[in-house]
Amino acid sequence: MASTPARCRAGCSGRRGGAEARARRKGFTEESSIGIFHMPTIAAAGSAFLLAVLWFDLMFDVQSRRHSGGPLPTDVLASISAYYRRVTTEAYPMNRLVALVMLITVGAIVGEIVQRVHPWWIGWVSLALVGSGVVSTLGRTVPNARRLGAAKDTLETQSTLARSICRDHLVSFARTSLVLGLQLIAR
Repeated sequence: MASTPARCRAGCSGRRGGAEARARRKGFTEESSIGIFHMPTIAAAGSAFLLAVLWFDLMFDVQSRRHSGGPLPTDVLASISAYYRRVTTEAYPMNRLVALVMLITVGAIVGEIVQRVHPWWIGWVSLALVGSGVVSTLGRTVPNARRLGAAKDTLETQSTLARSICRDHLVSFARTSLVLGLQLIAR
């Protein structure tokens, strides 16, 4: 009876035990291996947070999907524009939290890759998805949202921006959902 718990502590029971045994074989100590198990949790939490933010954005964005072609009605543009003015400009410094979570998520995924505890493809696919999301968000979506929030363009231009932001957010939602799924697999 006493030998069973000792054997289990050696890493033969469950998924976590197997990962602990792999960490010991690679030369990690108990103290250094503790971070290995937190990287997927941190990346999953970051992805979940980003999905929540995208959900809020999409609650306003979907208004643009109800009206195809031509300029959006002024009340729809006013609603979407006011939301993006609040979240991109007026919410300072809290609007920086999204960028911080993106960086933490990328860092956690890079940590997974460096520590090589999980299958290589989980980390690299997650990094490619998150990296492409960060680049498109910072390079296109956020500038478009700031511009739409300023509400200085013509109705046609504002409508184009609103539809573009909605498309970007739909793609980002799908991409971030995949990352979350991969990180949950890695746990």
